[in-house]
Amino acid sequence: MKILFLTNEYPPHIYGGAGVHAQHLTSELLNLESEKPDLEILCFGDQEKSEKNNRLLGIRGPSEPSFGALRYKKLLDPLYRNLIMVGSAGKADLIHCHTWYTYLAGCLLKQIMGIPLIITAHSLEPLRPWKKEQLGDAYHATSWLEKTALENSDAVIAVSEAMKSDMVSIYNINPAKARVIYNGIDIEHFRKIENPEILTKYGIDPQKPYVLFVGRITLQKGIIHLVDAIPRLKKDIQVVLCAGAPDNDEIAEEMKQKVNNAKKSFGNDIIWITKCLPEKDLVPLYSHASIFVCPSVYEPFGIINLEAMACETAVVASATGGIQEVVQDGQTGILVPFESSGNGKGGPKNPEKFSMDLAGAINSLLQSPEKIKKMAAASRQRVEEKFSWKSIAKQTMAFYRETIEAQRL
Repeated sequence: MKILFLTNEYPPHIYGGAGVHAQHLTSELLNLESEKPDLEILCFGDQEKSEKNNRLLGIRGPSEPSFGALRYKKLLDPLYRNLIMVGSAGKADLIHCHTWYTYLAGCLLKQIMGIPLIITAHSLEPLRPWKKEQLGDAYHATSWLEKTALENSDAVIAVSEAMKSDMVSIYNINPAKARVIYNGIDIEHFRKIENPEILTKYGIDPQKPYVLFVGRITLQKGIIHLVDAIPRLKKDIQVVLCAGAPDNDEIAEEMKQKVNNAKKSFGNDIIWITKCLPEKDLVPLYSHASIFVCPSVYEPFGIINLEAMACETAVVASATGGIQEVVQDGQTGILVPFESSGNGKGGPKNPEKFSMDLAGAINSLLQSPEKIKKMAAASRQRVEEKFSWKSIAKQTMAFYRETIEAQRL
């Protein structure tokens, strides 16, 4: 079986969950003990590799000086690369696309080659209205690309039941052609590793408990609501924010002001790490944390919670999207009630209450070290049983076979 795998992110150029997914899924597909596919991976970047059953080719962006003067560059750059993908792709039995960044190439190649198209939906544009701040009016085009690709696909993989439900309700996707296959985690790499020297390296006191956040500075990740909750937290802890890559200058400035205000009223250490940390440093940070906090306002799945859980850390997270299928309320962490504003901006209906509820959940766990310990052990067990990449690769390969066979009938 020859699979054409199209993705924006691929090592070493990874900045989000879709890239982590692409990296580990392709690795496990190539390591399957039986029926190993031939895999051609086309991605954004400058990577290049050719092996017996694996070809990797990174597609560079336009280099013409005139491109810099064009409008909608954040849209046109991916579309340019999509056209190069179409001309670079070899023969295949099936196309597997990830995120809107590759949907144009997937749809064109489906028509050109006459082969099935599978799309993995990692998120949905209509549920991420803040993207308009990044893309401007081009946001309407990315939403159209997503809608068109989902309608023209032969099959769809949803990373959670919540994502499947959203696709059906928003795009009227036939539920019969959608399959839920969860995201996964490298359970060998993400495991409890204690290394106090790493904490000291980043200014964290190994002797004091701390609450940890890891994620981008974006409305989607809800970090502003967590910062608003900090003054209400217990006064004998540290708060560690591994937060960088702001979506825009406005949220970067808001984050800076909020953190400064929280430092004045909190009275304890707030350690803000703005650079992207290597995984070898993140694992000890997860492992030593008393609680990992995921205050996302939209999360189709939330791999970040799996990373913390695999390192035996209890989680406090928003009760939204796929998070509710990952974190078991009362067993591996606490789910904080979340009600969307419904105003098209994607935030909580009552931001102050949401921040108060976050603080309340964090404080309740901090007051019960024994409960934290039990949740930590249960978290690791759940990850091992439910979210290994090997299992996900087998499920994906089976779905490839079913889709190809269905087209032949």
